[in-house]
Amino acid sequence: MAKECWINLPVKDLEKSKGFFKSLGFRLNERFSDSDAMAGVVIGSHNAMVMLFPEETFMSFTNNTIADTETCTEFLISISVENEDEVQELTHKAATAGGIIFAEPGERNGMYGAGFCDLDGHRWNLLVM
Repeated sequence: MAKECWINLPVKDLEKSKGFFKSLGFRLNERFSDSDAMAGVVIGSHNAMVMLFPEETFMSFTNNTIADTETCTEFLISISVENEDEVQELTHKAATAGGIIFAEPGERNGMYGAGFCDLDGHRWNLLVM
């Protein structure tokens, strides 16, 4: 039976990506703290793990090319947050850290949320449920 699930993302610059997620307030998994080959970003109270790998390493796992995030969306990672203020705060932090806001904070489909791209163009969705 499966025990855990990790989301794996390719990144162009591991150190810059680690800094980006730390600036949003996410915790880096200490288990990988001395590695220059990977980083674990811990998200939420359920400790969801997003693993960051340099593109070359990522491609060695997948035996495939990496999606061009400037022309397509390979997936959307959604994170629930406590309230509208937290949506606005995280959106501001993402923009300040070099991310791109693709959906400004606001009401959509009966939920309040926003969307940003990280430094590598991966799309993240913030939602108040």
